Amino acid sequence: MKFVLLAVMWVIIPCAVLAQGFEVSGIQDNYKGTIGETIKAPIRLKNTTDKAITLVLRKLSGEIGSTQKNYLCVDGDCLDQRIEDYTVKLDAGQTLSSLQIALDAGLVAGESIVRYQVFNRYNPGHAYDFELNFNVDERPEKESIYSSRLVTLHDVYPNPVVDQAVVEYKVADTRTKAKLVVHNLLGNVVGEYTLPSMDNFVRVKTDDMAAGIYFYTLYVNNESVMTHKLIVRK
Repeated sequence: MKFVLLAVMWVIIPCAVLAQGFEVSGIQDNYKGTIGETIKAPIRLKNTTDKAITLVLRKLSGEIGSTQKNYLCVDGDCLDQRIEDYTVKLDAGQTLSSLQIALDAGLVAGESIVRYQVFNRYNPGHAYDFELNFNVDERPEKESIYSSRLVTLHDVYPNPVVDQAVVEYKVADTRTKAKLVVHNLLGNVVGEYTLPSMDNFVRVKTDDMAAGIYFYTLYVNNESVMTHKLIVRK
Protein backbone atom coordinates (compact mmCIF):
# COMPACT_ATOMS: atom_id res chain seq x y z
CA MET A 1 0.00 0.00 0.00
CA LYS A 2 1.20 3.44 -0.74
CA PHE A 3 0.00 6.80 0.24
CA VAL A 4 1.00 10.16 -1.12
CA LEU A 5 0.85 13.25 1.00
CA LEU A 6 0.44 16.62 -0.66
CA ALA A 7 0.13 19.80 1.37
CA VAL A 8 -1.76 22.58 -0.36
CA MET A 9 -3.27 25.91 0.42
CA TRP A 10 -5.84 25.19 -2.24
CA VAL A 11 -2.78 25.06 -4.54
CA ILE A 12 0.43 23.03 -4.18
CA ILE A 13 2.81 24.73 -1.73
CA PRO A 14 6.48 24.38 -0.81
CA CYS A 15 7.50 22.38 2.27
CA ALA A 16 7.60 25.50 4.47
CA VAL A 17 4.92 28.21 4.44
CA LEU A 18 5.19 31.51 6.24
CA ALA A 19 1.93 32.97 7.47
CA GLN A 20 1.70 36.26 9.35
CA GLY A 21 3.40 35.55 12.67
CA PHE A 22 4.06 31.82 12.24
CA GLU A 23 5.55 29.23 9.91
CA VAL A 24 4.26 25.77 8.97
CA SER A 25 6.92 23.33 7.77
CA GLY A 26 8.11 19.72 7.81
CA ILE A 27 5.48 18.35 5.41
CA GLN A 28 7.01 16.08 2.78
CA ASP A 29 5.63 15.33 -0.65
CA ASN A 30 5.58 11.54 -0.40
CA TYR A 31 5.01 8.93 2.30
CA LYS A 32 4.63 5.17 1.95
CA GLY A 33 2.87 2.54 4.06
CA THR A 34 0.50 -0.41 3.91
CA ILE A 35 -3.12 -1.15 4.78
CA GLY A 36 -3.48 -1.68 8.52
CA GLU A 37 -0.59 0.61 9.43
CA THR A 38 -0.73 3.93 11.23
CA ILE A 39 0.78 6.55 8.92
CA LYS A 40 2.18 9.61 10.65
CA ALA A 41 3.02 12.89 8.92
CA PRO A 42 5.22 15.23 11.00
CA ILE A 43 4.45 18.94 11.05
CA ARG A 44 6.41 21.82 12.61
CA LEU A 45 4.99 25.11 13.85
CA LYS A 46 7.28 28.08 14.43
CA ASN A 47 6.57 31.44 16.05
CA THR A 48 8.30 33.97 13.79
CA THR A 49 7.54 36.99 16.00
CA ASP A 50 9.34 38.47 19.00
CA LYS A 51 6.34 37.86 21.27
CA ALA A 52 4.55 34.76 22.54
CA ILE A 53 1.60 33.63 20.43
CA THR A 54 -1.09 30.97 20.79
CA LEU A 55 -1.72 28.79 17.76
CA VAL A 56 -4.63 26.44 17.08
CA LEU A 57 -4.30 23.41 14.79
CA ARG A 58 -7.86 22.59 13.71
CA LYS A 59 -9.17 19.56 11.83
CA LEU A 60 -11.53 20.59 9.03
CA SER A 61 -13.89 18.48 6.93
CA GLY A 62 -12.38 15.72 4.81
CA GLU A 63 -13.16 12.54 2.97
CA ILE A 64 -11.72 9.38 4.53
CA GLY A 65 -12.57 5.70 4.23
CA SER A 66 -15.14 4.12 6.51
CA THR A 67 -12.51 1.99 8.28
CA GLN A 68 -9.95 4.79 8.61
CA LYS A 69 -9.29 7.10 11.55
CA ASN A 70 -7.61 10.51 11.54
CA TYR A 71 -6.14 12.14 14.64
CA LEU A 72 -3.25 14.16 16.04
CA CYS A 73 -0.24 12.82 17.94
CA VAL A 74 1.88 14.91 20.32
CA ASP A 75 5.22 13.66 21.67
CA GLY A 76 4.28 10.17 20.48
CA ASP A 77 0.94 10.14 22.29
CA CYS A 78 -2.08 10.13 19.99
CA LEU A 79 -5.21 12.09 20.86
CA ASP A 80 -8.79 10.92 20.63
CA GLN A 81 -9.95 11.15 17.00
CA ARG A 82 -12.95 13.21 18.16
CA ILE A 83 -10.65 16.05 19.26
CA GLU A 84 -10.75 18.63 16.47
CA ASP A 85 -8.59 21.42 17.96
CA TYR A 86 -5.09 21.38 19.43
CA THR A 87 -3.95 24.61 21.08
CA VAL A 88 -0.35 25.43 21.87
CA LYS A 89 1.44 28.55 23.16
CA LEU A 90 4.79 29.29 21.53
CA ASP A 91 7.34 31.69 22.95
CA ALA A 92 9.13 34.17 20.70
CA GLY A 93 11.05 32.27 18.02
CA GLN A 94 10.04 28.87 19.42
CA THR A 95 9.51 25.85 17.12
CA LEU A 96 7.21 22.96 18.00
CA SER A 97 8.39 19.82 16.20
CA SER A 98 6.57 17.09 18.16
CA LEU A 99 3.28 17.21 16.23
CA GLN A 100 2.17 14.47 13.85
CA ILE A 101 -1.00 14.10 11.80
CA ALA A 102 -1.88 10.40 11.82
CA LEU A 103 -4.08 8.21 9.68
CA ASP A 104 -5.02 4.65 10.55
CA ALA A 105 -5.01 3.32 7.00
CA GLY A 106 -7.89 0.94 7.68
CA LEU A 107 -8.76 -2.20 5.78
CA VAL A 108 -9.70 -0.95 2.30
CA ALA A 109 -7.52 0.50 -0.44
CA GLY A 110 -8.44 3.91 -1.81
CA GLU A 111 -7.87 7.64 -1.53
CA SER A 112 -8.61 9.73 1.56
CA ILE A 113 -8.31 13.45 2.18
CA VAL A 114 -7.95 15.31 5.48
CA ARG A 115 -7.87 19.07 5.86
CA TYR A 116 -6.38 21.19 8.62
CA GLN A 117 -6.04 24.84 9.49
CA VAL A 118 -3.48 26.65 11.64
CA PHE A 119 -4.44 30.06 12.99
CA ASN A 120 -3.56 32.59 15.67
CA ARG A 121 -6.09 32.10 18.47
CA TYR A 122 -6.32 35.81 19.16
CA ASN A 123 -6.21 36.85 15.52
CA PRO A 124 -8.09 34.18 13.51
CA GLY A 125 -7.64 36.19 10.35
CA HIS A 126 -4.04 35.00 10.32
CA ALA A 127 -4.74 31.44 9.16
CA TYR A 128 -3.22 28.81 6.92
CA ASP A 129 -5.20 25.90 5.42
CA PHE A 130 -3.60 22.75 4.10
CA GLU A 131 -4.76 19.41 2.73
CA LEU A 132 -3.32 15.91 3.13
CA ASN A 133 -4.10 13.35 0.43
CA PHE A 134 -3.57 9.68 1.25
CA ASN A 135 -3.51 7.03 -1.50
CA VAL A 136 -3.70 3.60 0.11
CA ASP A 137 -2.91 0.39 -1.77
CA GLU A 138 -3.41 -3.24 -0.77
CA ARG A 139 -1.05 -4.54 1.88
CA PRO A 140 1.55 -6.99 0.56
CA GLU A 141 1.34 -10.67 1.37
CA LYS A 142 2.87 -11.42 4.76
CA GLU A 143 4.15 -14.62 6.26
CA SER A 144 1.92 -16.47 8.67
CA ILE A 145 2.65 -16.31 12.40
CA TYR A 146 1.39 -19.85 12.90
CA SER A 147 1.13 -22.69 10.40
CA SER A 148 0.31 -26.38 10.72
CA ARG A 149 -1.52 -28.97 8.67
CA LEU A 150 -4.69 -27.90 10.50
CA VAL A 151 -4.55 -24.09 10.80
CA THR A 152 -2.70 -21.15 9.26
CA LEU A 153 -2.93 -17.79 11.03
CA HIS A 154 -1.71 -14.31 10.05
CA ASP A 155 -1.02 -11.51 12.50
CA VAL A 156 -3.78 -9.15 13.55
CA TYR A 157 -3.95 -5.79 11.75
CA PRO A 158 -3.96 -2.97 12.44
CA ASN A 159 -1.91 -3.31 15.59
CA PRO A 160 -2.16 -0.99 17.53
CA VAL A 161 -5.93 -0.97 17.00
CA VAL A 162 -8.60 1.61 17.87
CA ASP A 163 -12.01 -0.05 17.53
CA GLN A 164 -11.64 -3.21 15.43
CA ALA A 165 -8.93 -5.37 13.91
CA VAL A 166 -8.88 -8.20 11.37
CA VAL A 167 -7.18 -11.59 11.65
CA GLU A 168 -6.82 -13.64 8.48
CA TYR A 169 -6.65 -17.42 8.76
CA LYS A 170 -7.25 -20.76 7.06
CA VAL A 171 -8.72 -23.84 8.77
CA ALA A 172 -8.16 -27.18 7.05
CA ASP A 173 -11.67 -28.67 7.35
CA THR A 174 -14.85 -28.66 9.40
CA ARG A 175 -13.50 -31.28 11.81
CA THR A 176 -10.88 -28.82 13.06
CA LYS A 177 -12.11 -26.60 15.89
CA ALA A 178 -10.21 -23.33 16.10
CA LYS A 179 -10.77 -20.13 18.05
CA LEU A 180 -9.04 -16.95 19.23
CA VAL A 181 -9.26 -15.89 22.86
CA VAL A 182 -8.34 -12.31 23.83
CA HIS A 183 -7.27 -11.68 27.41
CA ASN A 184 -5.80 -8.81 29.42
CA LEU A 185 -2.57 -8.65 31.42
CA LEU A 186 -4.32 -10.29 34.38
CA GLY A 187 -5.37 -13.23 32.26
CA ASN A 188 -9.04 -12.30 32.22
CA VAL A 189 -10.85 -13.19 28.98
CA VAL A 190 -12.25 -10.11 27.22
CA GLY A 191 -13.20 -11.68 23.89
CA GLU A 192 -13.56 -15.04 22.18
CA TYR A 193 -13.91 -15.68 18.43
CA THR A 194 -14.51 -18.97 16.63
CA LEU A 195 -12.70 -19.52 13.32
CA PRO A 196 -15.12 -21.35 10.99
CA SER A 197 -13.50 -23.32 8.19
CA MET A 198 -15.81 -21.72 5.61
CA ASP A 199 -14.42 -18.22 6.33
CA ASN A 200 -10.92 -16.76 6.03
CA PHE A 201 -10.95 -13.79 8.41
CA VAL A 202 -12.48 -12.67 11.70
CA ARG A 203 -13.03 -9.17 13.09
CA VAL A 204 -11.81 -8.55 16.63
CA LYS A 205 -13.88 -5.83 18.34
CA THR A 206 -11.95 -3.53 20.69
CA ASP A 207 -14.17 -0.43 20.87
CA ASP A 208 -15.38 -1.34 24.39
CA MET A 209 -11.90 -2.27 25.65
CA ALA A 210 -9.72 0.15 27.62
CA ALA A 211 -6.46 1.30 26.06
CA GLY A 212 -3.54 -0.96 26.92
CA ILE A 213 -1.76 -4.22 26.19
CA TYR A 214 -3.69 -7.43 25.58
CA PHE A 215 -2.88 -10.88 24.21
CA TYR A 216 -4.68 -13.17 21.80
CA THR A 217 -4.24 -16.93 21.92
CA LEU A 218 -4.98 -19.44 19.17
CA TYR A 219 -6.65 -22.66 20.30
CA VAL A 220 -6.77 -25.66 17.98
CA ASN A 221 -9.01 -28.51 19.12
CA ASN A 222 -9.06 -26.95 22.62
CA GLU A 223 -5.26 -26.81 22.85
CA SER A 224 -3.38 -23.52 23.16
CA VAL A 225 -0.80 -23.35 20.36
CA MET A 226 0.26 -19.68 20.08
CA THR A 227 -0.03 -16.30 21.84
CA HIS A 228 0.67 -12.83 20.42
CA LYS A 229 0.40 -9.28 21.73
CA LEU A 230 -2.41 -6.87 20.82
CA ILE A 231 -2.22 -3.15 21.63
CA VAL A 232 -5.44 -1.16 21.98
CA ARG A 233 -5.28 2.62 21.58
CA LYS A 234 -8.02 5.18 22.14
